[in-house]
Amino acid sequence: MNLDQELEAFRQRRFLAMPLAGTLAWLGVALAGQLLAPRWHLLSVYVLTGVIAYIGMGLSKLTGEDFMAAANRRNRFNTLFMLSVGQALLAYAIAIPFALVRPESAVFMVGMLTGFMWLPAGWLMGHWIGAVHALGRTLMILAAWLLVPQQGMVWVPAIVLGHYALTILVLERRWAALRPRPAGLAQPA
Repeated sequence: MNLDQELEAFRQRRFLAMPLAGTLAWLGVALAGQLLAPRWHLLSVYVLTGVIAYIGMGLSKLTGEDFMAAANRRNRFNTLFMLSVGQALLAYAIAIPFALVRPESAVFMVGMLTGFMWLPAGWLMGHWIGAVHALGRTLMILAAWLLVPQQGMVWVPAIVLGHYALTILVLERRWAALRPRPAGLAQPA
């Protein structure tokens, strides 16, 4: 396959596993922020968000995406997508040292930096939702950091979960539009 064909094949994917994984992880962060003592917040942010890629790989088998299938591993755009996920993990190299000085900043840093992967992912998907997710999430978390810096464990998970909800909704509509309709069913208006 040439690059154009590989990109087209990549864009036929559902793109549900990673946002579902992010939703589960950030829901865990939100619960940790409400249920655990503050001394555990930092650890919960790093552990729960650090496993998003692995949860996504597992969920991809259930959503039919199967990131690790041989056919997907041969697609160069799948490799690039997984590298953008890996890039999000490298954000901890910035977030961890910064959090050693200002622990309350960790949730803000991780919330923003790990969301940056949505910009290249959006281009790879050929859909605007990736840019909306990355930019909206970043700007709203930055605003929360400036306006309510002591309430990061409340606001950051809420912002991220809101963006994941929108992203999942939009991507599922995109997926429905890509799927062939059985004969006799009307097209939605």
